[in-house]
Amino acid sequence: MSTPAETPASVEQPGTGGKGLPRAAALRFVVFLGIVSFFADMTHEGARGITGPFLATLGASAIVVGVVSGFGELAGYALRFVFGYAADRTGRYWPITIVGYTINMLAVPLLALAGNWPIAALLIVAERSGRAMRNPARDAMLAHATSELGAGWVFGLREALDAAGATLGPLIVAAAIFFSGSYRVSFAVLLVPALLTLVVLAVAQRQYPRPRDLEVPIGHGRLETVGIPRIFWVYLAGMGLIAAGYADFPLIAFHFGRANVVPPVWIPVLYAVAMATEAVAALVLGRLFDRIGLTTVVGATALTALFAPLVFLGGAVLAVIGMVLWGLGMAVQESIVKAAVTGMIGRDRRATAFGLFDTGFGICWFVGSVLLGILYQASIPALVIFSVAAQLAAIPFVLRTRRVMANRSGAMAS
Repeated sequence: MSTPAETPASVEQPGTGGKGLPRAAALRFVVFLGIVSFFADMTHEGARGITGPFLATLGASAIVVGVVSGFGELAGYALRFVFGYAADRTGRYWPITIVGYTINMLAVPLLALAGNWPIAALLIVAERSGRAMRNPARDAMLAHATSELGAGWVFGLREALDAAGATLGPLIVAAAIFFSGSYRVSFAVLLVPALLTLVVLAVAQRQYPRPRDLEVPIGHGRLETVGIPRIFWVYLAGMGLIAAGYADFPLIAFHFGRANVVPPVWIPVLYAVAMATEAVAALVLGRLFDRIGLTTVVGATALTALFAPLVFLGGAVLAVIGMVLWGLGMAVQESIVKAAVTGMIGRDRRATAFGLFDTGFGICWFVGSVLLGILYQASIPALVIFSVAAQLAAIPFVLRTRRVMANRSGAMAS
């Protein structure tokens, strides 16, 4: 069951005549969790760029670095279904979210104390596992605000703040390395945003102990389902194709360095450009999604599929344009893609659905990353063809989902 605490007066309830409008209460809740994401991404995205080199300083081989990174990412997605199901089964969304964030945040600064690479590897996997634990329950709580604000805006706003933190984190780490010359000091500096994450999260839980009270009763064409509908699997198949064809930044960065596309010092700057693009795009795409629905996903996918030829076949100028499109694609995946899932699933099964979706998406991403790495070694043009083709192949699945959702909404309205 949800935390049986009395909702404070500052949290307006729909139809109860609180201090303000329910919409204002929902917006404040989303901003709270957006600020949590801001500091959280500042922490783990700041560390992400230096974990590989840090493992190397502890004596880890390139194979070990690859295995640890790959397994960490796989665990970070594969466990989401387990924790999402647990959240829906127990109703303890806040406790699961808080424990997940605690593991996720404290594992990063603890890397400063790791004395050997096995301990560091364990902390890296723990950080990813904590992220897997907290995301489905957090997203399910966020979904309660969508009836007042719109699913696109809710997930877009959270992702914009998330991406802003992901932009600043690597810059903070770069500054720490510049002044100290130490990876350990950089990890230690990240203790500050890690603790701020947990403080804001605790305040949010105290202010909004029952987020489901923010949700307006079903109506006005909003879909409610029992269990996981068939269209969910169609949609997941389409998004899995996008995941399989979407090159991860480490491979892109590897290419930039190997092909001398840009000087090494500019590679993290291009990543920051992509994250800044993601932050802005998430807000714009969220608004568009609430107006035109899955047509936004179709248009954005057709556009972002062009990132691969730009970053892998072009020079410096085209690479910058490609990274902007790559950041746009990340905004799609982290905001409006999840907004669409919200409209398919009843509120008591959303954490399960989010966890299941993330697990499937992550497995496709992992398999695709391996295949893209193999293709890169064999033929860069082949990599580009596969990347573009896989993403464009997702569009018919999205169009099918759009038709089914529109028909069901029309049936409910009539």
